Amino acid sequence: MLTHLLIAAMVAAGTSAIASLVIIISQRWHGKLSLDHDLEGVQKFHARAVPRIGGIAIITAISLTLLFSYCFTGDLLSVSAFSAAVLLLCAGLPAFVAGVTEDLTKRVSVKARLLASLGSALLASWLLGATIDKLDIWGLDALLTWAPLALVVTAVAVAGGVNAINIIDGFNGLAGSTVTIMLAALGILAWNVGDELVAQLAVVGLGATAGFLFMNYPSGRLFLGDGGAYFLGFWVAEIVVLLLVRDTSISAWQVLAICAYPVIEVLFSIYRRQYLRQGDPVAPDGLHLHTLVFRRVVSRFIADTDHPWKRNAAVACVIVPWVALGASLSLVFGDTTPSAMLIVFGQVLAYIAIYRRVVRGRWTARQNTDVLSSDEVHANDCTGRVALSPAIRHDGHPL
Repeated sequence: MLTHLLIAAMVAAGTSAIASLVIIISQRWHGKLSLDHDLEGVQKFHARAVPRIGGIAIITAISLTLLFSYCFTGDLLSVSAFSAAVLLLCAGLPAFVAGVTEDLTKRVSVKARLLASLGSALLASWLLGATIDKLDIWGLDALLTWAPLALVVTAVAVAGGVNAINIIDGFNGLAGSTVTIMLAALGILAWNVGDELVAQLAVVGLGATAGFLFMNYPSGRLFLGDGGAYFLGFWVAEIVVLLLVRDTSISAWQVLAICAYPVIEVLFSIYRRQYLRQGDPVAPDGLHLHTLVFRRVVSRFIADTDHPWKRNAAVACVIVPWVALGASLSLVFGDTTPSAMLIVFGQVLAYIAIYRRVVRGRWTARQNTDVLSSDEVHANDCTGRVALSPAIRHDGHPL
């Protein structure tokens, strides 16, 4: 079985890399639609227009891996895993289509994309029975026995996961590496409890993401885009739901510990935007942790050379080890709910501590930098709250 998993991962990675390469070399024909020409937005840190349809490569890779398994090696994936993967692929289409349409047209509203994500979650619940029935929270688990509430909680959780990956997709390799680590950890967790179906789903997604990463990191020749971020977020979220539904011995806190970084980022972003700044909770800004790491840490220690992608790629080198550490701790020590809760809360505290130090410029070459001026960023003594002027500027150099 391990051999089959390895082959499935290699097939998915190979087809994803080839599909990504085809997108890159054919951009002269589709570039008018696919290239990201916006180089000045608050969340833009690239120097040239790049295709942002990497999600097409990923969904193509998963589809071709399933086709390869069906046509040539019937035992590459088990019958149940093949059927589940096909259904999961179909359920993820609304989120993917909404995202890739935004990538191509820039005209799909945030609300429409959120509704598409909710639709994908509901489809997966219907097709695969992927409905959360426990969260290992006293009192709430009893309420989740009521099917309508369980369905609502599942849809919101999956949609949140979809948008969490999109939020962290800001620098070369960051979202892709994070997803790869999470899928690897979830696959190992599934394998350890004997759930080969979920392990196979995780491996196929991992391979497809790794193949894309080969073209995305470090130089950023292809971007994941909304379509890719939404689809991978959906894939990871549904694997989490399936693990909880199929394997009652696994604590919800253990899988949360594996996926903590993007979850913390999206929850803190909502808190910061809506409650601290009294603004739109889904409006983009330049205050995510990865953005601050770039502006206040990386930009101080890596010069703006002829290869600005080096600074872009360095952000993943700072954040991804934390993601890997959290996932590893969860696998090794998170097999009980109390220990998994400690790992989750430890990551929350680490995030807050790092955020406060970075936003105050304490890990930079000098206390007050010109990346974010002192009158634009103010840290609260207790919570690291941030108050900004309406416009966020970066360092003035083309990146």
